[in-house]
Order: sequence, then structure tokens, then C-alpha cells
Amino acid sequence: MLPDRCSIMENGKQCVNPPEFVVSVVVEKDEYMVGVTCNKHKQIVSGKIQSLQNEDKIPRGKISFLPLKAVGTDCIHGDPDDFVHLDINNPKN
Repeated sequence: MLPDRCSIMENGKQCVNPPEFVVSVVVEKDEYMVGVTCNKHKQIVSGKIQSLQNEDKIPRGKISFLPLKAVGTDCIHGDPDDFVHLDINNPKN
């Protein structure tokens, strides 16, 4: 599961924009997810990660912004016929 909002806080308030990118750091063959961000805060996130890399708090590597795709689905409703009924009082051998 991903957060439903951008990871950035502005003036003590959480950004209300939905995430548009998964932010990660790629180091050789490993990739470390750092957070999610909206397009508006992409540059701010990049700068913060570079700062944390310079302080050796995040591995040094390439910063990656992978676009997210919105996926929708119809609500799933259970029908009583879809469930398996078990009678624990009369187990079959």
C-alpha cells in the first residue's frame, strides 16, 4: 500500500495532493524506496534527498522518480452463494 498523499509537509501541514511518483534511490543493483511525491514537490524532494546523501543518512545513488498509474476498480460485493459454509459440529471424515 502507498500513502494517499504526497510525503511533503508545508508550513506544518501535509500536502493534500495525491502521489504522482514513487521516489527511490538506486545504488548499483539495489533500490531503496524513500517516499512518494506529487509533481509540485518533485524538486524539493530531490534536493532533500541530495542533502541527506551528503550527510550520509541515505545511500548515495541515483534518485529515481517512477510515475504512478491510477487504477480503479468496481466495488466487490460478496454474495452469500460465494462463501463456503463450514459446519464445525458435523465434521466429515
